[in-house]
Amino acid sequence: MDAVIAVFALLFVLLFGLGAYATVKAVGAAKRGVDRGITQARRTVEDHTLRAKSFAQPGAAGELAQLRLKLRTSMRATQEALHAAVAEDESLKESVGLFERLSAHGHELDEELKRLESEPDRAALTERLPGLRERTERIAHSADSLRWAARDRARRFADDDLDTLSAQIDLESGALRHWTAPEPQTASSAQSASARQQAASSAKPASARQQASPSQSAPPPWPEAPAADAATAGQTWPDTAQSSAAQEPARPAITPPAARPTYPWQKKPRPESTT
Repeated sequence: MDAVIAVFALLFVLLFGLGAYATVKAVGAAKRGVDRGITQARRTVEDHTLRAKSFAQPGAAGELAQLRLKLRTSMRATQEALHAAVAEDESLKESVGLFERLSAHGHELDEELKRLESEPDRAALTERLPGLRERTERIAHSADSLRWAARDRARRFADDDLDTLSAQIDLESGALRHWTAPEPQTASSAQSASARQQAASSAKPASARQQASPSQSAPPPWPEAPAADAATAGQTWPDTAQSSAAQEPARPAITPPAARPTYPWQKKPRPESTT
């Protein structure tokens, strides 16, 4: 009895632990999904805000917004391209490591540009714009170079695979159309072909002669059947049923009454009295 209770207690503890672990994992996944959605929404709002500032605000403030928008767009596109390609090509892990190092410089530049948006000294901001523009161009160019290199590598692999597949398909198509290749004629095949042509030419006059004289080749007709006698012209086989019916005498429609037989044990009929 104690062993059964211990087993049930152990099962209860295991089930409780599994339930708690599943609950923690589900809560963590939901939290990560919410955080990812919030981050994506915040990024979208910031991008739209920067795009609006780049068109609405003239001068240094608008140029800062353009630099931030260009930097963020280039870095995000490169990150998505590398993360999508590294799942299929393991050799891009080094490129991903280089991008992470470049991403650190990009985040630092983005924070600096964000702080300079609220800078009240427009003259000092204008003096620093060429250096910020150059840094932004360098980082964006490096990110674009990594992204296009990864795409060119993937396209090159796809082209090589397509070339190999096309060669295999051409080979298979040629094998399937093996009957279209002309076969070389040997001396024996040429002699047999000429013999067949001569036989056909000799058979043609014979058929023409047969068509010209059909009466000679046709077999004679069969003789007609002899004429039947007048007595047997009407009927070939005798009808036994009708002849037997004709030979039998005709029976009357009503059979006449016959005399009834008398037996000795029957009483004689008494005469009728006159009295």
